[in-house]
Amino acid sequence: MTDPAHDHVGLTDTFASRRYFRKFEVITVHLLRVAANMQAEGAISKEEVKIVSRYLSGLLYTFRALSMKYLLVGRDTGRFFGSLAMDRRDSGFPVAAELMTMANDAQQAQRHLENMPSEAQLKHDMVRQIIGEQQVPTRLQFALSQRLYYEELMKGELFWARNDPESIWIGNTGDRRKFMLHWAVYDSQINLPVIYLMEVEDSGKTALPKDERRWPEVQAHLMAQSLGGLKLVTIAKGFDQDFDDLHPKRLKRFHVGPMYSSAYTEQSGPLRQVLEDAGAPEGQDWALAWTTEELESEDVVEERAGWFSTVEREVFALDPFGGRGAETGATHTQRSIILPQRPFQVLAEQDPPGFGDVRKFVVSRSGQVLRY
Repeated sequence: MTDPAHDHVGLTDTFASRRYFRKFEVITVHLLRVAANMQAEGAISKEEVKIVSRYLSGLLYTFRALSMKYLLVGRDTGRFFGSLAMDRRDSGFPVAAELMTMANDAQQAQRHLENMPSEAQLKHDMVRQIIGEQQVPTRLQFALSQRLYYEELMKGELFWARNDPESIWIGNTGDRRKFMLHWAVYDSQINLPVIYLMEVEDSGKTALPKDERRWPEVQAHLMAQSLGGLKLVTIAKGFDQDFDDLHPKRLKRFHVGPMYSSAYTEQSGPLRQVLEDAGAPEGQDWALAWTTEELESEDVVEERAGWFSTVEREVFALDPFGGRGAETGATHTQRSIILPQRPFQVLAEQDPPGFGDVRKFVVSRSGQVLRY
């Protein structure tokens, strides 16, 4: 077995680190446009777009906070504070430990800010050092970057390593309430953000979010099952078996990434060659994979529960083509890729095997996202 830490690299160069964060900020903005594009196609609903966009915006804020934390990496700041650790082989994203550390920092952000000079004071001191002492105020710049980092954490709405389940009422089906449950994790095995949506019918007496017994149990159950290695059908069946009065009708999972970049990552496969051959300028040398899995219930059967009662169990539809349903554990799986124009042109010219059924979202020079 190989140690995954061998594939982790620290971005110790100031300019490389800043380019990395700038690249991800641009990509995340494009992802929001892709989500809107998918809604226009009917691939996801308006409510689902709102939820997914919220998590994508959280990713944007997370990268913005980390960019402040590591703004002065590679400079002599008077103290060692490390560098961003990223997964260069599997995901192209920061390693999960970065988000765990960030969550701990968020708990203590207020205390740190209380003991720091204000932003105005730090800027005043910088000007005085530049003019009076004719020195680059690196240590003051570092202090300001850390203040901005903690301020970003205080704003909240970031994408954390664990984003616990929330519920949205979306209507009634007969005498049953219908909820959309959503949650997200930063999978520590593959260092990628994963978003989950589950449509549930509630036949309990008390509405699920107000049920002091069931709701905490549901939240704990779903977070425990949020592993990228688990098939959707395994997650849905486990939920169906554990909660007799909750009926999962649809489950979706969005894998955001991996990110491929000729400047930062070392993934194998056709995309690496495409990016190298494209020779795109800075900011255009990337591609991002996006995979959507969906599992739907197609029928209901009744099972005995004790001597005198029965419970409903869902029968889930699996992909019927070529037996792939048993392999993927999903009704539908759709792979997509988002990339700028020049890499897309090389991809179209080379036409590597395996990309025929992949949806391509191409970012134009003006920032428009076009579907091919």
